[in-house]
This record gives sequence, structure tokens and C-alpha cells, in this order.
Amino acid sequence: MPNQEMTDANVQHRPNAACIKPHYSPKLCNEDLAPTQNPSWSWYNIFSFWMSDVHSMGGYVVAASFFTLGLSSWQVLISLLVGICIVQLCANLVAKPSQMAGVPYAVICRQAFGVFGANIPAVIRGLIAFAWYGIQTYLAANALMLVLLKFVPSLEPLTHSQWLGLSALGWICFGIMWALQAMVFWHGMNAIKRFIDVAGPAVYVVMLMLAGWILYKTGLDNLSFTLSSKVLTPGQQTWEMITATALVVSYFSGPLLNFGDFSRYGKNMQEIRRGNRWGLPFNFLLFSIVTVVIVSGTQSLFGQMITDPIETVSRVGNSVAVAIGLLTMITATIGINIVANFVSPAFDFSNCAPQKISFRTGGMIAAVGSVLLTPWNLFQSPELIHYTLDVLGAFIGPLFGILIVDFYLIKRGQVHTDDLFNATSSGRYWYRSGFNPKAIVALLPAVAIGLLISFTPGLHAVANFSWFIGVLLGGGAYRIIARHERAAAVSAVYTPAEMSKESR
Repeated sequence: MPNQEMTDANVQHRPNAACIKPHYSPKLCNEDLAPTQNPSWSWYNIFSFWMSDVHSMGGYVVAASFFTLGLSSWQVLISLLVGICIVQLCANLVAKPSQMAGVPYAVICRQAFGVFGANIPAVIRGLIAFAWYGIQTYLAANALMLVLLKFVPSLEPLTHSQWLGLSALGWICFGIMWALQAMVFWHGMNAIKRFIDVAGPAVYVVMLMLAGWILYKTGLDNLSFTLSSKVLTPGQQTWEMITATALVVSYFSGPLLNFGDFSRYGKNMQEIRRGNRWGLPFNFLLFSIVTVVIVSGTQSLFGQMITDPIETVSRVGNSVAVAIGLLTMITATIGINIVANFVSPAFDFSNCAPQKISFRTGGMIAAVGSVLLTPWNLFQSPELIHYTLDVLGAFIGPLFGILIVDFYLIKRGQVHTDDLFNATSSGRYWYRSGFNPKAIVALLPAVAIGLLISFTPGLHAVANFSWFIGVLLGGGAYRIIARHERAAAVSAVYTPAEMSKESR
């Protein structure tokens, strides 16, 4: 826990400074992983975090794609709202242990998996972010290339030659986006906080302007809110709504799992819950309404349903408006990429070797690795990306289930922070040589079933529910295996500072 008795003035007044106690093992601790001192994030910062996650090209496409399931607009909105309320509930649950201890996701996992076993869930989450980081950077680079070609047509010859699957102009745009993201990240969490405070609201301005332009062009009477040619029975509609709800949760499952990386900076749980409330159901509902209006308008205005926001913006006609819209969406993509796919591997890889890999180094490992993956080739092969990310995603549900069951049911809501950094057999989270066999045994069959679902064509419809299945299997198995564990009494082990922090 943050040491309330520290007298170093430089540490006391430095926002989000870390508290490293002398007895913390260097094998488990550095300034980035140590408990946060004086957390300063308010509800608005948490709200902005979720805005950056929601207001992205990926979020827009997911919401818009539900029309292809054969659902009407009101059914899409209900599915989106129910799904995001589930995400809100889970975010509140996963936020608490990290906020209490002031540590990121990778460190809080030591409770369930052991001080060294936590590298298993940390690396899994890091690899998922690894792949998505490159894909999101590529999508942002594509948007930037559209802007450049619109204003500088003479660059068009640079799109003819290809190297490793990307044109010369594509490499230039990818390099620019890569460098911009790395620059924001390099300045640390305070810079990231300031960036997402601006990025999320900026997209709202563009989205509302785009919706207003479409309404002006089509008129409210010409909007078609039933865009799919499918005719579904009431039973089929109900099933598709349940499927859409599950897809919403699956889309946010990555940033949800490592939400502790950000909740550790929250002033208290009240601020975090308030930020989650405004950033998820209220914010997402407004975003969804705007998305429904825009997608519905494209059918009337262009004669076809367009689910790609970049393509919609590019058809506006006014060059300045197109440039502003695309640049804003690029900014939004940078925002979600940093919070969802840069911060997570930074902490996760740092957790593997704290004295050799810092927060910055961990993030740059992911950034460099994303280039080596050549994500544009991965993205251009739908089958490959489907199986790659489905396989990685099969781990997220069981990890979430084990983490939540361990904290709330096994440890009874307690965090013994000092033991998270104790690399000796006297530590509570040492288990067997730093690994908890019970958590690992619970993880394996749950993941195996998730992989079976992903690779079995006949189970394709069930694959949409793999996160829920993983949560139930992983969490349920761990509850049974670890049912004899008992948490120690809080008053017997907590210091006054820890009890004060927990009471928040």
C-alpha cells in the first residue's frame, strides 16, 4: 500500500508517484509496478478512458454491424445498452482490488496465480494487445493516407510499389502513426491522461456534425431504421439480440480485463464507479444513437448501408470537412490504441523482469513487435485474424473469472499489498515456488474448451459467447478447487495506512 508516513517531499507531491518499501523484492518491483502514491484520477478521467475506448472506428463498426444481423434500430439499441451495462458491472468488480492496492493488473494477478505465476495472465494479455496494437495503428494509417491523397494527389504513385505487403506511402503513414503514439506514451501516464481527456470528446463533435449533415441531406422522414433484408421470426430476433449483447461484452473484454491498470490511479471507488456509470451506459447509449442515425442515413443518402466511418466521412464532399473528420478519427484511434493496447503490455512485460523492463521499455517492445507482425497482412486475411484473435481471446474469459472469484470469494475482498512484492516462502502469495497450481489447473480446461469452440465450425454460433463460457468455467473451476482456502482477518494484518486506503 502507499506509505502514508513517507517524508520525501519530492515523492509526496509528485502525482501518481510510487511507493517502494525497502523489503520489496527487486524481482517483483520497480517504480511502475509499485503501489501508487497519492492517486489523482477523478471520475472524469475514468469517463474519458471509456470515451476513448468507445469512440473509435472499431466501436463504430461493431455497433453498425448489428444491423446485418437482421435487427431493427430499437433492437440494436437495446442490445448495445444491455451489453454495456454488463461491462459496467464487470468494470466495477475488476477495478476494486487494483484501486485498493494501487497496483496494475499484472501485479494484482499475483493474488490468484502467485508472485511468479502472474506472468502467465500478464503475458497472455500482453500478446492480445500486441496483435491489436498493430492492427489499430494500420487502420489509423489508412485514414491518414486518405487525407494525404485527397490534399496531395501527386503522392498517388507512392501507392503503386509494395514491400512486405504495404505500399511506400503506406509505410510512411504507418511510421507517422507509430511515432505519434510512441511519443504520447513515452511521456508517461499523466500525458496519456491528458490526451484521452481530449480525444474522446473530440470524436463526439465530429460524430454529431456528421449525423447533423446526414439529417440535413436526407430529412428525418427518409431515414430507414430497418436496414437488413433478413426477415426474422420473433424467436430469431431474440436470439440475435442476445448474440449482439454478447458481442458488445466480447469487444470490451480486453480493456475490461486490465482495467486495473487505470483504476489504480482512481482517488476512490466512488469516483471510479461514477466514471464507469457516465463513461459506459450513458456515453455508449448516446454514441449508439448517433451511430444508428449515421448508418441509417447512409442507406437513404448513398443507396447502400455503410458501416465504415472512414468511408462515410470521405463521401461528405467538402475537403476541409473530410480532413477534419478523418484527422479526428485518427486521434480517437490513437487514444484507444494507447489505453487498450499500449499501457497493458507495458505493465505486463515489465512484470516479467521488473529490473530489466520498465513501463516504457515494455510498451516499446509491443510497439516494435507490432511492426514485425506486419499487421496489414494479418488484417487482410479475415480467416487468419479471426483464428488468431479468437485463440487469444479464449483466454480472457477464464482469466477474468479466476481473478474475480479469487478476490471476492476466496480472499474475501482483501489485498495484502506487501505480500504482492514478497518473493520468499513467507509471503501469502508464494504458494508453490511462486506459482499457484490451483489457478493454473482451473485455467487449463477452461482455455481448452474455448479453443475447441473457436476451431469447431459447427460451434460457430457458440463462439460469440466464449467470454461468458470462459468466465463461468474458469471461475467455477477455481472456486471448487480453492474452496478450502480462508482469508485471514483484515484487522490482524492491515496497517493503518492500508485500512485507510481500503475504506475509500
